[in-house]
Amino acid sequence: MSTSPISAAQPNSTGQNSSARIIFASFIGTAIEFYDFYVYATAAALVIGPVFFPHGSATAQALSAFVTFGIAFVARPIGSFLFGHFGDRIGRKSTLVASLLVMGVSTTLIGFVPGYDSIGSLAPILLCILRFGQGIGLGGEWGGAALLATENAPAGKRGWFGMFPQLGPSIGFLASNGLFFALALSLSDEQFRSWGWRVPFLVSAVLVALGLYVRLKIAETPAFQAAIERKERVKVPIATLLSQHGLPTLLGALAMVVCYTLFYNATTFSLSYGVSVLHIPRPTFLGMLCIAVVFMALATPLSAWASDRYGRKPVLIVGIVAAILSGFTMAPLLGSGQTPLVLLFLVIELFLMGVTFAPMGALLPELFPTHVRYTGAGVSYNLGGILGASVAPYIAQVLAAHGGLSWVGAYVSIAAAVSMIGVLCMRETRDAQLM
Repeated sequence: MSTSPISAAQPNSTGQNSSARIIFASFIGTAIEFYDFYVYATAAALVIGPVFFPHGSATAQALSAFVTFGIAFVARPIGSFLFGHFGDRIGRKSTLVASLLVMGVSTTLIGFVPGYDSIGSLAPILLCILRFGQGIGLGGEWGGAALLATENAPAGKRGWFGMFPQLGPSIGFLASNGLFFALALSLSDEQFRSWGWRVPFLVSAVLVALGLYVRLKIAETPAFQAAIERKERVKVPIATLLSQHGLPTLLGALAMVVCYTLFYNATTFSLSYGVSVLHIPRPTFLGMLCIAVVFMALATPLSAWASDRYGRKPVLIVGIVAAILSGFTMAPLLGSGQTPLVLLFLVIELFLMGVTFAPMGALLPELFPTHVRYTGAGVSYNLGGILGASVAPYIAQVLAAHGGLSWVGAYVSIAAAVSMIGVLCMRETRDAQLM
């Protein structure tokens, strides 16, 4: 096995994989993929229930919508198995192109699905199938984008390069929520529920075309090329991962729980609760989320820089401790119903999401060798999604109905404590060699 670390390889500034091209390709793909994913999350909080599950109370509609929301998180590990297999067998580039296509087609088609009033029970069935497709696509996206960045990163800069895929969610969410915010301001409630909510889904087709153009221009990563030359590829990466790297996979998944729980309770659940229970106008709450996600974007480069300087674990430990404490702010801040306090709560949660999420772009790939790295990083990332996000809005809805927001806050703190266990048990990876 070669002793020369790929992490020390400087990207060729004039070749296909120049630093600027790698940064943009890794960022633009995750931004588009997460735009697609968050479009559904926002729609689930606002209109999916009444349009596709019109029977029953508002609470029953919200719970049904959040069940369809969670379907994608069940699909995401399947996507990471599928795309991880090909990413570790045939390469990062072609697999990233395929994952973007699957996500884009699924999202665009959701915009065309008629509501329950038009085709009855077939409507939620089609919705669930396409939501499952979204999960498959996103399951294959993140791991490949993180590898594209980190396997091309200069020595000592993996955290910084791995930060750019982590910026994608902030920009994707801002674009998604910003578009919903504009529609909420310009359309009546009847127009928004009838056809306006479909517009963000249809816009996805244009964004995916842009992402495909960028990704088709990049070359394969040097780490994968070196693995080919050393003939290190395995026939079934997932089997090798589970038999030889099961513990790092589990610890990586546990570390991701806090990120997902913070984000989806601060966005999907809080949006639904704020509009339906606190009676905050929809445009107002969407506007507050747009402001808060800017703080998530600001926290991301700060945390990534700190992880290169001080290590992944110290940064994550500080962020997780703050996340545990933030659970106690939910009832007094969000529950107050006062716009400044609600905004403060959203800013705190999304800032901490940025702090804990940024180091993951480097940490998860660093846990695995090249021949299972795509699969391992993707599986850890998406198993964390099942634990921390798939049921988070649903559980939060149930807890809020039975015990109030203090119970939801306790749930956030417990989820963060689970991540703390994972981080404390894993090794420091900052100086690992990606060979």
